[in-house]
Amino acid sequence: MKNQTVLITSATGRIGKELVARLSKHSDFTIRACYFSEEKAEMLKTLGANEVVKFDLSNEETWAPALEGVTAIYSASLDPMLEGHLNFCKELGKRKDQIKHVVRVSCMGADTNTASYNPDNHASRAGAGIPLMLQHYWWGEKALIDAGLNVTALRNNFFMNHLLKTDCETIDNEGWFSNPLGEMRNSFVATRDIAEAAEVVLREGPERHANKFYDITGPAPQSMSEIASDLDRAMNKTIEYRAQSMVDFENDFGNTRAEFFEYLTNGFYTRCSPDFYNLTGHKPTSYYDYLTTKGASGETGLEELYQGNLWKKGVDAMKDAVET
Repeated sequence: MKNQTVLITSATGRIGKELVARLSKHSDFTIRACYFSEEKAEMLKTLGANEVVKFDLSNEETWAPALEGVTAIYSASLDPMLEGHLNFCKELGKRKDQIKHVVRVSCMGADTNTASYNPDNHASRAGAGIPLMLQHYWWGEKALIDAGLNVTALRNNFFMNHLLKTDCETIDNEGWFSNPLGEMRNSFVATRDIAEAAEVVLREGPERHANKFYDITGPAPQSMSEIASDLDRAMNKTIEYRAQSMVDFENDFGNTRAEFFEYLTNGFYTRCSPDFYNLTGHKPTSYYDYLTTKGASGETGLEELYQGNLWKKGVDAMKDAVET
């Protein structure tokens, strides 16, 4: 018998689709999956959603129907939607007797509430400040905590599927990609692993995971030449990494994203966390396995690489969010 209704926001995203597919295997959940575009609603049902609902963080009229009868929430939102998320958290606070648990997608380093954090020196090299995007992730967590909710934050390393999305054309046509990360190794994380961690946390509930903060990383840190080698093997074609200056990268994507990539170049995201293993009992997915094997939603990492992308060269996607 189903005993709780879980609302999955951003259900049509990489993590959301995986989570819908995973939770659908458990009969004790009614899965209410959120969509923004009508044409994606049927896909969510195919993945196993029991119910689908229109949801828009910028439209408060969609909130009440989505939240009716909900006891647990998987909360995720794109960076430019921060203000909508902060307002939504206030609404959730009014329903804290109803909402028993919120699992929030966040980012490694968004840990202002831990004893180890000092905003004046929490950086891995002298002079490197805390990127605005990391501050935004913390604000996203804090708004839920301040609303009096039971919160579990999954603080993820940089997503594997975001790493090369802006380079699909040059990878296909010319066999190369570029960014400023160079030989600095980062433990990139598979979105399917984040979904698996969210599944475990939602199933085991707030009794075990309320007010816990988990760093979810890949199994090993990798440099860009190592990433190129994995991509080369997965695509069966020669792929070259070409180093890019941070100045050129900032010109392509804006200051806020460049600031975050600078953080990736200074070593903070190199370490591998045991949290995924402790939650699931097995190691995280490697980059090569991510590229070549299917997740619960039926897609390989290579297939994900060619799907929608927030970041476009020549466009600062964070321009409006900076004012929040």
